[in-house]
Amino acid sequence: MDCRWELGSPGRGREAYLAGHIPGAAFLDAEDDLSDLSVPGAGRHPLPSAERFAAAAGRAGIGPGVFVVAYGSLGGAERLWWLLRHFGHDDCAVLLGGIDAWGGPLETGDEQAAPQTFVPREREDDTIAAAEIVGRLADPSLLLVDARTPNRWRGEPNPVDDPAGRIPGARNAPWNEAQPELPADGELVAYCGSGVTACVTLHRAWLGGREGRLYPGSWSEWSTRGLPVERD
Repeated sequence: MDCRWELGSPGRGREAYLAGHIPGAAFLDAEDDLSDLSVPGAGRHPLPSAERFAAAAGRAGIGPGVFVVAYGSLGGAERLWWLLRHFGHDDCAVLLGGIDAWGGPLETGDEQAAPQTFVPREREDDTIAAAEIVGRLADPSLLLVDARTPNRWRGEPNPVDDPAGRIPGARNAPWNEAQPELPADGELVAYCGSGVTACVTLHRAWLGGREGRLYPGSWSEWSTRGLPVERD
């Protein structure tokens, strides 16, 4: 599955896919297929419903007995990996390094996968809502990790976050850098700007044997609700 995308440039991911992709790969768009932008008040990339995701996954050829390998950019592959597990399809992996690590020939144009029936079995233990985070800001058992770049975590003015800042107490583990060592104790909760690159943090933790929870609305939801904000 090709999950490349570019923030602020709808359609750029599909353009890259058509220009050259790993042979046999289908395409899933981070905004059209792996999010539901019609959901109000839930951040920039709200999670798709079970029905919406099942339809997209089925069209892309994902169903029972299918092992999915995702590659992408800006956390698109990890977002698909997280959504597949969220909806009960654990037979999935991420190609570390993305298409740059492939090293083989590329195919151009579109590829139509044989449609499958994806039956979602939604989990209830892998997400966290803003209200629970607010109630646990002083809870030492909560390990809150912000996957945004350091300048955004510090709350410096930037073109993406308005207002800028972070959730109080959040540690920084930038998605595009080597993950820093995190405390071994505590319940891991990851967020970012809109819930996409935070999936990179959760995937890295899972590779190390640790499960975590996603705050889907992330900063783009938190910052609009008048909740506590921290800045350097």
